[in-house]
Amino acid sequence: MGLEQFLVLAMFASFMGLLLAGFPVAWSLAGIGFLFALIGHGLVEFFDADLWFSWSGTIGALDRRIYGIVANELMVALPLFIFMGIMLDRSGIAERLVHSLVRVLGGLRGGYAITVVIVGVLLAASTGIVGASVVLLGMLSLGPMMRAKYDKCLAVGTACSVGTLGILVPPSIMLVLMADRLGTPEASVGRLFMAALVPGVMLGLLYIAYILIAAYLKKDLAPAPEDRERLDARAFLGVAKAVLPPLTLILAVLGSIFTGFATTTEASAVGALGAMLLALANRRLTLHTLREALYQTSRTTAFIFAIFIGATVFAAVLRGLGGDDVVRLTLTGLPFGETGIVLSILLVVFLLGFFLDWVEITLIILPLVAPVVMSLGVDPLWFAMLFAICLQTSFLTPPVGFALFYIKGVCPPEITTRHIYLGVAPFVAIQLLGLLLVFLYAPLATWLPSEIYGGQ
Repeated sequence: MGLEQFLVLAMFASFMGLLLAGFPVAWSLAGIGFLFALIGHGLVEFFDADLWFSWSGTIGALDRRIYGIVANELMVALPLFIFMGIMLDRSGIAERLVHSLVRVLGGLRGGYAITVVIVGVLLAASTGIVGASVVLLGMLSLGPMMRAKYDKCLAVGTACSVGTLGILVPPSIMLVLMADRLGTPEASVGRLFMAALVPGVMLGLLYIAYILIAAYLKKDLAPAPEDRERLDARAFLGVAKAVLPPLTLILAVLGSIFTGFATTTEASAVGALGAMLLALANRRLTLHTLREALYQTSRTTAFIFAIFIGATVFAAVLRGLGGDDVVRLTLTGLPFGETGIVLSILLVVFLLGFFLDWVEITLIILPLVAPVVMSLGVDPLWFAMLFAICLQTSFLTPPVGFALFYIKGVCPPEITTRHIYLGVAPFVAIQLLGLLLVFLYAPLATWLPSEIYGGQ
């Protein structure tokens, strides 16, 4: 093992060690970066080490790199999409959707769980905030499903897993960050949004299929209620009234991007305004609500940008120590072809998801592996969707699956951590099945963008 390989491995090992010790992610990234910058500088200056490390090219260039991040117009979309999601969370739309859909689907075996999936998909396309979706779905559904004698594992697994669709279904802040890190017109924000639509909806349909099959095979898993309400035109009209507002907002945001009428940043502003208008229409827009939404938006945005800056320090030093070459030689040296290399990357990302959040993996790992994959002739859009679906599982895999912590905070006392882990396991398997389908049939991710954008 050469000096470059040793330093690169030592950087990653030190970072993982600090994380497991409980240190904040942003400080760990920046601290490890500065520490190894000093090590690299010392080895070159005082020990004539065979390194191409340059202090001026790494730490000395950080001011320009960080300014480039905060001055990037695309990054303005992040706080606006976050505000849109938080405001919609407080607008009362989800409650109306659940109550109206339960009247139509609640009489079916597994109907309440199917309602949660449908509402979760609409919330994912409206808010894109996983924490808000998981907590809201848990608060709205777990109590009624327990009273309906649903299996605890199925109930909590459904609410927890469906909430994670918000990180994949557009408008998604993860896709905005991925587009920025990939830095290629072939994987722009608009193309990534369009590419994620089919896989996102497909995962929702797979969830519904699993619930229906499981409820059919095991009668007491999700029993139909004995006192089913009679369906009438008023019930279906209630569903239409509940679905129309968020659907209109989704079409306004995504449609303006896909048609080229607005940029991603401009469309995010439209979404933020639309969310405020919906909250106003539902009489939920108060000064307190607005203040809380702005506060949560500021906190979330600051959290992401702090990791962004820390990852910039880490990545700059890693590249200065030859990290790009180490990763490239490691991947291309694998005894596999193009397919094997992509599968190896996805396996590593899946395993990293047990310990790292999607933000760190997107900001650190994606820029390292994407150039290697694209040099092999792999479609960047297809690879980005595989990467995104794989990242979605990181919310459900212990010990650092954030959705597991979110749902635990709103669970009834009779639902234990064991129920949560057992409940999400089938849905993790379904997500991996969805990943396999997109891997085997690339048009699931590439057909829609090619139809909309063509060769542009």
